[in-house]
Amino acid sequence: MRPRVLVVYKKSTYQRYVGRAQARLHELIEHSDVSVEGLLHEHEVHQATLQRAKEALRDLGARAILRYRPEPMPAEGSWDLIVTLGGDGTLLWASHLADSSTPMLAINSAPDTSVGYFCAGDAHDVGDVLASALDGSLKSSRLARMRVDVGDKLISTRVLNDALYCHESPAATSRYILKFGGEQERHMSSGVWVGPAAGSTAALRSAGGKVLPIGSQKVQFVVREPYRGVDNKYRLVKGMFTRDEVLEITSRMTKGRIFLDGTQKVYAIGIGDRIRLTLSDEPLTLLGLRRRTDGSSKVPRLK
Repeated sequence: MRPRVLVVYKKSTYQRYVGRAQARLHELIEHSDVSVEGLLHEHEVHQATLQRAKEALRDLGARAILRYRPEPMPAEGSWDLIVTLGGDGTLLWASHLADSSTPMLAINSAPDTSVGYFCAGDAHDVGDVLASALDGSLKSSRLARMRVDVGDKLISTRVLNDALYCHESPAATSRYILKFGGEQERHMSSGVWVGPAAGSTAALRSAGGKVLPIGSQKVQFVVREPYRGVDNKYRLVKGMFTRDEVLEITSRMTKGRIFLDGTQKVYAIGIGDRIRLTLSDEPLTLLGLRRRTDGSSKVPRLK
């Protein structure tokens, strides 16, 4: 039976600007303006990678469906493999489509301009990486994800990178109550970052958090820019928790927000709302992660 593959791809910055600011964009490129340096090259490499992926999947006999990531996605649960073509942002966006049993493969479509931390391959070896994913020879990593509940409503069990709770305006003070480990504090800050190991090299690290081993089952939180007034001696500015432990944030703002894995998944948080963050029971199965991981194993051949 031919493997069913969902391919989620991004559009290049050049593609997204064409039509809205085409004349201005072309003018900047023509004059080699620093603001668009490499933009056209990135677009061309991305397009070439997308074409190679289509050809490789056809030659490998896969039943592939391609979707640009803002488009409506097919029904969940029917895929042997989900492939992303873009960078880490595309992988994070698409990871919310995958349950723990559906393997994912990330391919960096423009490696000159994208970090591709989660990616198993890039524009140069897209065909080989897809073949290895489909024949079961790529190693599999089980990455911890985070669960987020607001009140009695489940928001997500699939947060791979991080969640940011803050005011809707980045210039405004975030006001909330943080409850953790039997302690409770009222805070004023720029917000709170919370995330599992996979996100510990990104915003959490920049905010002063620790880089965790990619296979770690810990979740950490870091308060952003806590306001340390005369009487504000906060204890709960950083911490880590594991399974069966909870970080709770009670909003003291009418216009709070929580952002999950970037800016695509945003939820309004009102005053008195309680956010509960825990380790999820639904890890992500990621193929070919090119860094040391714990518990790596081969995935079964896809039929």
